[in-house]
Amino acid sequence: MAESETCVRSSRELWTILLGRSALREPAQIEAELDRNWERLLQGLSFYKPASTSAADKLKADKDTPQALKDFGLRISKLLGLDEQQSVQILQCYLQEDYRGTRNTLKAVLQDERQSQTLLLKITDYYYEERLCVLRCVLHLLTYFQDERHPYRAEYSNCVSKLEKDLVSTYRQQFESLSKSEAPTWETHGNLMTERQVSHWFVQCLKEQALLLEILFLYYAYFEMPPNDLSTFTRLFKEQGFGQRQTNRHLVDKSMDALVERIGYFSSLILVEGMDIDFLHKCALEDRTEQHQLYDQQDICKEVDQMLLTFGDISHHGPVILAWVLLRHTLRPEEVSSLIRRLGHTTLQLGVFQYLTNMLQALGSTGNNCTASTARMCIYGLLSFVITSFEEDTLGSQQHLINAACEVLAAPSLAELFWESKPNMGLGVILDSAVGVFPYKTGPLLQLLTALLSDKSTAKKVYTFLDKMSFYTEAYKHKPNDVISREDGILWRRQTPKLLYPLGVGQTNLRMPQGCFGLVCEGKQLSVCEQGFLVRWEYSYSAWTLFTCEIEMLLHVVSTADVLAHCERVKPILDLVHKIISTDWTVSDCLLPLTSRIYMLLQRLTSVINPPVNVITSCVNCLIALAARQPGKVWSSLHHTGFLPFASTPLTNMAQTISAEGMKGGNYGNLLVLIEQPRGEYSVTIAFLRLVTTLVKGQLGSTQSRGLIPCVLLVLKEMLPTYHKWRYNTYGVRERIGCLILELLHAILNLSQEGESEGSTPSLQSLCIYSLANTEAGQAVVNIMGVGVDTINMVLAAQPSSGGSEGPGQVLIQTVKLAFSVTNNVIRLKPQSDTASPLEQALTQHGGHGNNLIAVLAKYIYHKHDPALPRLAIQLLKRLAMVAPMSVYACLGSDAAAIRDAFLTRLQSRTEDMRIKVTILEFLTVAVETQPGLIELFLNLETKDGSDGAKEFSLGEWSCLSVVLELLDSKQQGKYWCPPLLHRAALAFLHALWQDRRDSALSVLRTKEKFWDNLTTPLFGNLPPPSETIEPCVLESCAFVMKIIALEIYYVVSGVLDPSLKAALESFSSKRRYEFWSNYMCDLVCVACDGEEEGLRSLSESQMLISAWRTLLILSTSHSEVMHLKDDTVRQKLFMDVLEGTKAALLMSQSVFCLRLGSMMVTLLLILLKQWKSVLVSAPALLPPLSLMMESVLHAEQQLTDRTKAKLLSALILALQIQGLNGGEITQLPQLLFCVCEMVQDEALALIDSTRHTIQRGDVQEDSMETDSPHIQKDQQDSVCVLALHLSKELCRADEDGEQWLQVVRKLPVLPSVLSALELSLRSKQNLYFTEAALHLLLTLTRTPQLLRDVQVNLCYLCQTCTYLLHSKKMLHHYLQAKNGEGLPPGPHPQRAIQPASKEQEEGEREEAESKALQAVQCSLLKILSKTLATLQHFTPDCCQILLDQSMDLAEYRTLFVLSFTTPAFDSDVAPSFGTLMATINVALSMLGEIEKRKEPVVVSEDTQALKSLLMFSMENCFYVLISQAVRCLKDPSVLPRDKQRLKQELSSELSTLLSSLFRFFRRGSPSSPASGLLPLPQTKPPTPGSKATPEGQEPFIQLVQAFVRHVQR
Repeated sequence: MAESETCVRSSRELWTILLGRSALREPAQIEAELDRNWERLLQGLSFYKPASTSAADKLKADKDTPQALKDFGLRISKLLGLDEQQSVQILQCYLQEDYRGTRNTLKAVLQDERQSQTLLLKITDYYYEERLCVLRCVLHLLTYFQDERHPYRAEYSNCVSKLEKDLVSTYRQQFESLSKSEAPTWETHGNLMTERQVSHWFVQCLKEQALLLEILFLYYAYFEMPPNDLSTFTRLFKEQGFGQRQTNRHLVDKSMDALVERIGYFSSLILVEGMDIDFLHKCALEDRTEQHQLYDQQDICKEVDQMLLTFGDISHHGPVILAWVLLRHTLRPEEVSSLIRRLGHTTLQLGVFQYLTNMLQALGSTGNNCTASTARMCIYGLLSFVITSFEEDTLGSQQHLINAACEVLAAPSLAELFWESKPNMGLGVILDSAVGVFPYKTGPLLQLLTALLSDKSTAKKVYTFLDKMSFYTEAYKHKPNDVISREDGILWRRQTPKLLYPLGVGQTNLRMPQGCFGLVCEGKQLSVCEQGFLVRWEYSYSAWTLFTCEIEMLLHVVSTADVLAHCERVKPILDLVHKIISTDWTVSDCLLPLTSRIYMLLQRLTSVINPPVNVITSCVNCLIALAARQPGKVWSSLHHTGFLPFASTPLTNMAQTISAEGMKGGNYGNLLVLIEQPRGEYSVTIAFLRLVTTLVKGQLGSTQSRGLIPCVLLVLKEMLPTYHKWRYNTYGVRERIGCLILELLHAILNLSQEGESEGSTPSLQSLCIYSLANTEAGQAVVNIMGVGVDTINMVLAAQPSSGGSEGPGQVLIQTVKLAFSVTNNVIRLKPQSDTASPLEQALTQHGGHGNNLIAVLAKYIYHKHDPALPRLAIQLLKRLAMVAPMSVYACLGSDAAAIRDAFLTRLQSRTEDMRIKVTILEFLTVAVETQPGLIELFLNLETKDGSDGAKEFSLGEWSCLSVVLELLDSKQQGKYWCPPLLHRAALAFLHALWQDRRDSALSVLRTKEKFWDNLTTPLFGNLPPPSETIEPCVLESCAFVMKIIALEIYYVVSGVLDPSLKAALESFSSKRRYEFWSNYMCDLVCVACDGEEEGLRSLSESQMLISAWRTLLILSTSHSEVMHLKDDTVRQKLFMDVLEGTKAALLMSQSVFCLRLGSMMVTLLLILLKQWKSVLVSAPALLPPLSLMMESVLHAEQQLTDRTKAKLLSALILALQIQGLNGGEITQLPQLLFCVCEMVQDEALALIDSTRHTIQRGDVQEDSMETDSPHIQKDQQDSVCVLALHLSKELCRADEDGEQWLQVVRKLPVLPSVLSALELSLRSKQNLYFTEAALHLLLTLTRTPQLLRDVQVNLCYLCQTCTYLLHSKKMLHHYLQAKNGEGLPPGPHPQRAIQPASKEQEEGEREEAESKALQAVQCSLLKILSKTLATLQHFTPDCCQILLDQSMDLAEYRTLFVLSFTTPAFDSDVAPSFGTLMATINVALSMLGEIEKRKEPVVVSEDTQALKSLLMFSMENCFYVLISQAVRCLKDPSVLPRDKQRLKQELSSELSTLLSSLFRFFRRGSPSSPASGLLPLPQTKPPTPGSKATPEGQEPFIQLVQAFVRHVQR
């Protein structure tokens, strides 16, 4: 690749550096550049020497320069008349910076006549720009060398001190030479010097003259002009006619008028500045005029007198003559009185004050703001002294004077200076004069006060000034009757009070009291009419109240002929209100009576036939200032006025909204179409766009934002697609409107999602995205982006300014930048779709010869004025390369290689703005994956056949890898041209190559000397602790290096790894970098988790580095030999750091970021646990920290923690297997067990729900792991539920005595949940993994006897509670009422369609509903009871066995019920007894009886049949348990004989009664028990087919009871 730095730095590059747009940003670097180039700056344009024979001979003798360049340099020298050697230098700089071809095509261009001529003309433009840039550098130094706020003030000041001595003489000679130089001709400069080129040369000549004079003006603003120089400059400008008597004035056309005027302005300003009027004024005030430098220079003064007497035919003479009159009048008035009168008359004839106004406006609208401010300071001194020295009446029109004063006061510090000066001096005289006619004339005073507003302090002064007015001036045609006057008629006195405004009662008004004195102003009567009077009343009032009255008056006369006159009075009021609120918001409350009327005023004024556009604009400007602080309040008041567009029908969906159905343009829409477009003036439109943008930026609520939809839709449909076709009277307005439209769209697309509306109604943002993506609005934005770099350069070149920050060119650049940003955001935010939107199609459509938007975007790389423009263009290219299905390489066509060279030239330049270089690398990083053709172009790899027949690759001359390798060089790190952010971008690009496996590029990189050493350098540096501030990109750089190493190790067979990489890995181990990075990562996780709440800015970078380290460690488990990680001590240390970091992350479980980070760390933890088992046996206890983590994540959001919980459970299981309980000493075991069981319970219940859901859907699958629904609990081998069950089993095994398990089961109903889920799974044949794990757990739990004892006791108590509630219906009814509020279960109440129900009907319905609810609860209790009793069967001896087997071991079974016959209670203090069982049988029998008593239909319902069966089932099981337990007691030797006898008696009595009841019941007929076949009766012979069935009343369980009664009675 060609060298990026030429032997001589170009002037444009130097200017870019001084502007702070390059990579050289440090003061020392700026100082070095100035030291190297200050002589060039002093020489100015004379740095470029004319052509000469000696220079031509030296060029011919130069052997280092190629002959083709020397030959072409001679042609350049001929065309430009430039030194031959410098011509070659200009050519080299041009080729480096602006040439748009490749080096390969250059030779052909130079040999082709037509192409070489085109190149010559482009080099001419480049040369002209170089000359201007030299002068711009000097202008920049003079602008800021005394500005304390500028970062390079000291460096600039040192340079200016070097230039100071000879700068003026050098630059004056250059100006004189330019103004007298002869135009080039084709005879002298060759046949390319056509008329067009001559005109181009002359425009350049005028630009250089203007720039030289601007530099001289700024110079003299800081340094005193010697008297001789004043005479010299006066003569020079006189001869040159202040720019209008150029030697080549015949070449001046209309397009050059602005430049000629600019020359005149600076000529005039230099002479005025040279007279030092400020110092003259100071000398006059202090009576020491002899100290002025011109006091003793009589010869020079007379010489200037004579020259100025010839002035008067050019407007530029006015300020010079005025300043000279002032100087001569102050220094020696007696000697030159006639001269003063003559020159003074000439000054007024020239309209000097109108000229000053126009000059300051012209200088302020374009160019250097400092120059305009300096000009204002200069004219401020002149105006102040003039007004102090001469009577105001002698100076012409007061309005012209005020206009000039207002322009002057636009300088930043002059308003403060004014308020600090004496009121009877300088411009204070004008203010006093304006007060004298207020409020008869409101304009002059308000115009001045508006200009005197610059900051909060001056705003308060203006507010106070108007709040405390002392005089009220009004006009009279005749003396009114209620006034008496003195004899001379000069002093008037009011006899009666007077309301000053004819407004209604109760409205704001001013009341002048009786007895006020008024003075008739002499000499001013004629200002009204010949017989009129102007009276100044002594009356104190607030002008703000008067302004409110003025607006109220305008509202009253808005439809009358007086409206225009009142508008003229109100507009200055509105402009002042706008300025004061914009400057100091705190006064807005005081102005509420005034600002609240603006809404009505806007409504009324926009409704009239011929609306006053300027007043409407002022109204909207006021609302903009208010909306900046109170957007909601402004919107709520404004949308009722009818000014803004609105929707006449509700907005329901995007299709209706985008069609604009029911949309109305409002009064603004009418005004745009009927008034502004025909006239070509758009002040209201500009204000409207700024207002809507301000409201959007105010983050209104979703409802208010929807109200703005019609406004935005008007912009998208009616303005954006067509604004460029409108009629315009003023140049630059079209560009400004385009810029404002895009600012609005940019603000909408950057709104936060929080304010977006919900439902089908589109939000502002979604409307914007859809419209730009699918309608002609998007095409309009595409057209703006398609302006292209050449058009922008042309507009910039046409500006008369000196390359400042304002002007049409800058507005155009800003518009294009906004178009880039808007398009980028639309593509980023629009919903994903399979089909490309019209916007994407327009962006990516191919055109012939590079004629498409992609090529236009890429060519913005050639733009050098604003570095943000190419940067944003590349960012958009990057976005398109990511999402659009097109080939950027194909779109670039034949320009691809040239554009590649331009990209790489800027990437390689050491002075290029760093952000552009980063953006280029980011674009290439994306292109690696998405743009294969383009990345091959940039890689530029050359191939040749190797010795073994395989292809070998090497870097071409224009390969991006050369630049990347240079950035990677460890020696370059920390240099200004390789900051950390750029280094990070280079590493990201390399990582993309490895990730995409670009083998050709990788093979070249691997063979580069010191590649791996340079790459791994970041890993061997010591970063500051994570708690200290560090650039986030440094973390990313380290992450990319780790990822590249990991990919290399993973993909390449260990035996073929590059030796230097192997050495680096060995060094990484030997230098203990594993330990360093392990410590660092642990600290980083802790700091990131702590700082997440504080908004730590490097969270994503920290996560990226931790992820890369994780990858490296995981890889080390399988590649330990290569990575030299075999030491057990190191491994254990790494593992414990990972454990500590994981704990830090997961203990912050309320943070989403920390949970994600923790989940990532847990994965690593689990892998290391599996792979390093042998190492971790001797590690510190792992269970305590893992238990804390599990406890923390247990209650976090489930969707975020499911996988984390599963990994933690696996880790706990592994830790238990590796370390066990460390001898049983673990304090966390109870809490861990509780957490795990709580998780098991929750997961089991969730599994029940999901299984039932699956069954209901009817899509039961054999493999239940196939479901993809995120809401359905999955049965997987590694699901949380299954792993939790396995961990429970492991903990159960570890808990040898079962004490901890017992405590948990007593607190949590975990076993019922598991058993229910197990039952459902078995019945539905689902959840294989869960079933297996649950059975394993239950099998393990059977080894815990105490647990079974607890289960038995709890079952007995449950039986007692159910019986009690079934027996006591009143108590159950009470509980239901307490639960449901009023007794009714939640649900819809019955509704009557015809008539409201009567009170009795309502009561009946209520009772019926309560009865049904009661029955439902009873049924549920009965089910619980039946299952409880059925379970208890398994814990009591088999009935048959205990009745028949005398040798049965009773110790195997506990006594479940105490020997008592008390009734069941709800109190847990009352132990379940035989009375409980008897009561249960009685309740069941009673409920069966109640069912029989009901009037049932012939066919019994299924519900009733089921209930009967359930009751029978409960009764059978109860009998079974009762008999078994009774026999157990009777056979128990520990029971006293007395108690046994009592038991027999009670049972005999109770059971006999029950049997008789049962016989009666069965005689009536009843269903068999559903479990009758399950009762363990003695084996009897089954009935034969022909035999009689069981006799009536002889149910098997009754036979059992009868047998037992007989047994008891023996």
